[in-house]
Amino acid sequence: MRTIARLTPAAFDTCVKELAALLADAVDGGSSLGFVTPFDHEDAAAWWRAQAPAVASGDLIVWVCRENGAVVGTVGLAPATKANARHRGEIVKLMVHSEARGRGHARALLAAAEQAALAAGLDLLMLDTETGSAAEHVYLTGGWTRYGIVPDYAASPDGTLRECSFFYKRLTATG
Repeated sequence: MRTIARLTPAAFDTCVKELAALLADAVDGGSSLGFVTPFDHEDAAAWWRAQAPAVASGDLIVWVCRENGAVVGTVGLAPATKANARHRGEIVKLMVHSEARGRGHARALLAAAEQAALAAGLDLLMLDTETGSAAEHVYLTGGWTRYGIVPDYAASPDGTLRECSFFYKRLTATG
């Protein structure tokens, strides 16, 4: 059984170990999430702990997907903080554990973040992902619009430079 839950700051703190395992699995599997190898569970836990102030302030909203009680996926929403950009946000760190892929978790997490963004008054979301990745397929088939590809934008975990696709999605018909 799948459940999606937005993490409060206290719940976030208690989930760091599981989030770290998820991030380490994603990087180990070659996902381009901003990290290069060597990257282990301790590195992942340190990165997640560093996000705690942003979660506490609301600058980062994090959801987890649980399957049979275990964290198998996560996604973040970072509302823009600039005065002229308060209508938009960025989807960050959407990931699903390698053993839980193909069961709709990514789409469910993305839908939760999109619904919360709309409820918060955000009507434009943006994100980037490695071109040709499984994640890109989720966005291409989920109503997102690719507006550009940048060559050699980011390194994969093994250090190889990869193309990155940039997407946006309007959450209302009028914008």
